[in-house]
Amino acid sequence: MKNFYKIFFLFIFFICFSSFSFSKEDFYNEGIKLFKKKKYEEAKFLFERSIVFNPKHSNSYLYLAKIYNNQEDRKNEEKNLDTTLLIDPVNEEAILMLMKIGLEKSNYSKVKELSDRFTKVCKELCNENKKILKELENLEPDNNES
Repeated sequence: MKNFYKIFFLFIFFICFSSFSFSKEDFYNEGIKLFKKKKYEEAKFLFERSIVFNPKHSNSYLYLAKIYNNQEDRKNEEKNLDTTLLIDPVNEEAILMLMKIGLEKSNYSKVKELSDRFTKVCKELCNENKKILKELENLEPDNNES
């Protein structure tokens, strides 16, 4: 009878644990669906819930940054991009988004630093770096003019 109880409790524990682990991924996946439908506030809530269950889920922070970008909240966008890169230092999309913010702020040194980093890790978005560097050349003050 003791063995029956042990097996029963292990079975219940396994069922509870497995449903818990699936639910945290569901927050992220449902957030993606809402984000694609442009229901940003609802998606934001689900990405935040995803982070509660898994604070190291870099893509949740990335999508929060995208939502803040859409809402033109640069401070929170940048904060979430920085967090994304702390967790996943080779996230191309986060680096690229930070480069664009650096261009907006005319922070040329940061853009160049991020560009060097981006060049080392890029796999899919490599052409975007070239576009940003070209923009940087057009915007950067010419020190030879005097």
